[in-house]
Amino acid sequence: MKRLWIYQSDRLLTDLECVQVSEILGDFVKQWTAHGNQLLGSFEIRYNLFIFLIVDEEQAMVTGCSVDKSVHLLKKIENELSIQLFDRLKIAYKHEDGNLRVVPSTVFEELVKSGALNEDTIVFNNMLTHADDIDLKWEVPLRDSWHAKVYL
Repeated sequence: MKRLWIYQSDRLLTDLECVQVSEILGDFVKQWTAHGNQLLGSFEIRYNLFIFLIVDEEQAMVTGCSVDKSVHLLKKIENELSIQLFDRLKIAYKHEDGNLRVVPSTVFEELVKSGALNEDTIVFNNMLTHADDIDLKWEVPLRDSWHAKVYL
């Protein structure tokens, strides 16, 4: 099983910032360990907004300390780039023009109430914990996401 953590930035990263983050995360996953065991870690940056951190737990299991190391690193990235990666009150969605938008949950709620966003609006389920779910359960219409229970 491949364990997944999804971190969403509060703004789009520039291409240069994505390169910088890729270098930092590339170095990190090469030396990421849990109780002395090398973790088979990887990462991906999608849409210049989302960071996926993945560990294949069939090789070695993640521990609390190894997760703490990743969180510490992501907080360092936050500070270096002046972004927020842990603000769960920001919601990303695809605007009808195809561009991604990130708004506070209160604004998202108002957009749904006003009809500017609807059940067909594409949202992102950053709560996923299994990498195998990314293709089918991450980028979905609002009606098929956890957002529907809260905002529809």
